[in-house]
Amino acid sequence: MPIGGRLNNRHLIVLTFLLSTSVVSAEAVRIDVRERSEVAEGRSYGLAGAYERISGRIHFAVDPESRVNRMVRDIGYAPTNEAGLVEFSADFHLLKPKQIEAGNGAVLFDVPNRGHRVALRRLHRAAGSSEKDSEPEIGDAFLLRRGFSVLWVGWQLDVAPKGDLLRFRPPIATDSGRPIEGLVRSDFFVSEKVLSNSLGDRGHVAYPVVAPRDPRSVLTVRRGPMGERQIIPREKWQFARYEDGHAVPDPTMVYLETGFEPGRIYEVVYVAQAPPVAGLGLAAIRDSVSGLKDGAMDALGIPSGAIDRAIAFGSSQSGRLLRTFLYDGFNEDERGNKVLDGVIPHIAGGARGSFNHRFAQPSRSPGASFEYANRIFPFADGMQVDPATGARDGLLLSLGSYFMPKVFYTNSSAEYWRSVSALTHTTVDGTADLRLPGDVRTYHFAGTQHGPAPFPPRGGAALANPNDYGWFLRALVVAMDAWIRDDTPPPPSRVASLEEGTLVEAEEFSFPPLPGVRAPAELGRAYALDHGPQFRSKGVITLEPPKVGGAYPFLVPRVDEDGNEVGGLRSPEISVPLATYTGWVPSNPLSGAGLYIPFARTRAEREANGDPRLSAEERYKSREEYLGLVAQAAMDLIDGGYLLDEDLSGVLSRARAQWDYIMSRPE
Repeated sequence: MPIGGRLNNRHLIVLTFLLSTSVVSAEAVRIDVRERSEVAEGRSYGLAGAYERISGRIHFAVDPESRVNRMVRDIGYAPTNEAGLVEFSADFHLLKPKQIEAGNGAVLFDVPNRGHRVALRRLHRAAGSSEKDSEPEIGDAFLLRRGFSVLWVGWQLDVAPKGDLLRFRPPIATDSGRPIEGLVRSDFFVSEKVLSNSLGDRGHVAYPVVAPRDPRSVLTVRRGPMGERQIIPREKWQFARYEDGHAVPDPTMVYLETGFEPGRIYEVVYVAQAPPVAGLGLAAIRDSVSGLKDGAMDALGIPSGAIDRAIAFGSSQSGRLLRTFLYDGFNEDERGNKVLDGVIPHIAGGARGSFNHRFAQPSRSPGASFEYANRIFPFADGMQVDPATGARDGLLLSLGSYFMPKVFYTNSSAEYWRSVSALTHTTVDGTADLRLPGDVRTYHFAGTQHGPAPFPPRGGAALANPNDYGWFLRALVVAMDAWIRDDTPPPPSRVASLEEGTLVEAEEFSFPPLPGVRAPAELGRAYALDHGPQFRSKGVITLEPPKVGGAYPFLVPRVDEDGNEVGGLRSPEISVPLATYTGWVPSNPLSGAGLYIPFARTRAEREANGDPRLSAEERYKSREEYLGLVAQAAMDLIDGGYLLDEDLSGVLSRARAQWDYIMSRPE
């Protein structure tokens, strides 16, 4: 049940009072506070004053018979306590004004990404964070200066076992006490030859194989996502790690006697047991936010009425988590209250994820393998019919009007190439633009990669894309809060569209003939996937790998003669360019990386290089003219609500650095 729920005969639980334990609800939940400290040594932020940091663990207990908990896959197989409730726990961090009444009444819930916090880096322009909230790690304190409280709660069950990461601890599903078995698939590729590799994704916790010699276990290799799988003979490999010159049995590793080679995709399908109830991670988010809003966290200095609205921000994996949170109907708590008032799934594209089904692998992303339950129908909000299966569905259909939050979808250009972002705002057959629901806006940040690269750029000939969409995100968070608080309309959606001719089929994509650059040949298409007859109804995968059906349409933003995108929300770096910015790299458009290809300084230089793009000298008479045009472009964005007044100086400072970088580059 949610924090602060009403006591009944199913909700009795004994709570132990310890020095480090704060009682949150007399019947279901407690908070263990491990640390309480000042943020940035007590510095004051705007009208909110000084902030404090509180961290620890939240313990939950939910009713498996409640209607709103039935969407948690396998909750009926979870163990229950004496009161018939399912227990689980999650780590948390909270930043709040020491005097909560001095805050703005809003909490921004930053969905952790693989156990890491994201919002401070994205919104505070902070270089990084060791999770200790010193002054450098707070950056420019964008959220704190506005009086927001900021909450993080662990939701992911397979977070890598290292560092101060936020973790979720779910119960294990059993069938009347007997172990539950099922198929698990692990694919991977390596950057250098190795003899063994983890079954987990990029260092995350793997499901151990049950019986290492089980004949159902299969190892295959292929070249590229669409390559034909070649079975590797069973006598050539085993579940083991290579250590001190020997293969040592290990149920979480796979060993190949000839070694795993770069440039290939390896895949192991095997049988595991003891699946955790992964979907309770979404319930942890739901009940934590609900508790802040309904006054059940008075012990943390947040009395009833102090927080009256909640905005969730999730980036990449955690953006896909928010799309799943909405699709699965988690925005209603057990008492019938709306949980999140605003939701910002950022750089999630049209994908969801492996978050709420049996043997879920939350870390798996829409990368080299398209066959995890990520890029699957439905992609858009309203009702559509899947041409591949005839299924009728929509992302937001499970939410009644009362539980519908305000939603901003924000995507980089990379999401059109790797996560079928176009299908979030076009019909599923790719023939027409969609009319968005009234509570939804969508913004495509033109000419950006998945996460902005540092500037000045690093590396040699191939430079990563530094076009920074963070300025837009800051303005949109302010706009979201105003929309919720007093119904101030947010800026209109800005995306590449079919009607305007700024969105085209991949086969029609035309990129200028720049020296050494070619358009991507491999595309991150989405396919109709069949994971077995129990997947949609019960969240149980019985086909690994899944059967692959037809491809969905693949639409990408159109570019101009410079290679810059003409649709979407264009930053001054795109509208007054000194370079070409892409959301892809030719070698791997699924990576999320993009290119930064500076213009030549002079006409002679570009002609010597065979560059068809006008040089900086041919475009702008002087540094002053260039900066004036940037200033005008920025002012237009401010007038439209896409940029904040306070960020104008930062945009102009970046423009000056851009000019100096371009004009000082060696020929």
